[in-house]
Amino acid sequence: MTFFSRLRAFVACALACAVLPLAAQAAGHPQPVEGDWVAPRFEFHDGQAIEHLRLHYVTIGDPSNPAVLVLHGTYQAATAMLSRDFAGELFGPGQPLDASRYFIVIPDGIGVGKSSKPSDGLRAAFPQYNYADMVQAQYRMLTEGLGIRHLRLIIGNSMGGMQTWLWGGTYPGFADALVPMASQPTEMAGRNWLMRRMLVESIRQDPAWNGGNYTSQPPSLRLANNLFIFGTNGGTLGYQHNAGTHARADKLVDERLAAPVTADANDFIYQWGSSADYNAMPNLARIKVPVLAINSADDERNPPETGLMQAALKDLPNARLLLIGASSDTRGHGTTGMARFYARELEQFIKGLPAR
Repeated sequence: MTFFSRLRAFVACALACAVLPLAAQAAGHPQPVEGDWVAPRFEFHDGQAIEHLRLHYVTIGDPSNPAVLVLHGTYQAATAMLSRDFAGELFGPGQPLDASRYFIVIPDGIGVGKSSKPSDGLRAAFPQYNYADMVQAQYRMLTEGLGIRHLRLIIGNSMGGMQTWLWGGTYPGFADALVPMASQPTEMAGRNWLMRRMLVESIRQDPAWNGGNYTSQPPSLRLANNLFIFGTNGGTLGYQHNAGTHARADKLVDERLAAPVTADANDFIYQWGSSADYNAMPNLARIKVPVLAINSADDERNPPETGLMQAALKDLPNARLLLIGASSDTRGHGTTGMARFYARELEQFIKGLPAR
């Protein structure tokens, strides 16, 4: 895409889209801008198809700059990557992904945010999408919607990290480098899948779910979600620090249970169930670009003691693992949402990439 065509696309988006009033603006990066790309027809991995699949996205910066794709986690949307803990540490002036030097693109994945999802009307008849479908939609959004033919970097967290692995193997060379976080390329199994499967079954087996045709959110949604979060996110030392007495632990549970339910049960089932067949290993050897994998030592979903990540990286000569040590300040699987733990290493990694 030429400078002028990208500039025209950016100006059109700025005129047509609402501007996000986000707290991360305090970091000093350019104002985020929202947009939508709609596929006239989108075919999923199993042959199902729908018309007018919508993929919502947020962009930051000048589209004439090298593009960076940022991918969020499960049950999140693009706005999660605009927090002070992430964008506030990475997108500001002089920071690793300075938005005055890069064009940041953050899509809402299929099934979340303002992208197409079951709760838009199809409910349980919505196609059973998986991570490969989400990556295909992201690729089409970039190439067909924004005219981007190459990325300087893909960085993703949790689900976004798994999708980063898939991106590398599905579209090798499309990005100069990959930074998958809170993830590993191996198939969805072990505690990670056991807990996800229980999360989905907790809702499906609730009579109030009614095959997806409920009139109010099933009570199991609140309980299942909080059980999953406590069991697979937060870190052992982090919880001991924040809930180290019986009273503080009870207070945390009471606060979580009193919070309003903002999720939709059908959307929720699809979001977590979409990881079922994830496995980036078959195409892993196709990744030739530099990889900086970032995980935390207290990650409940990707425990380093299994050795799975270390074994997978042996087949990638240009890859290395940054393992953040556990402490009372880390948050287990949630640690990588706080970029202060790896901003310096990410900056050095980017500086070491070959010039384009």
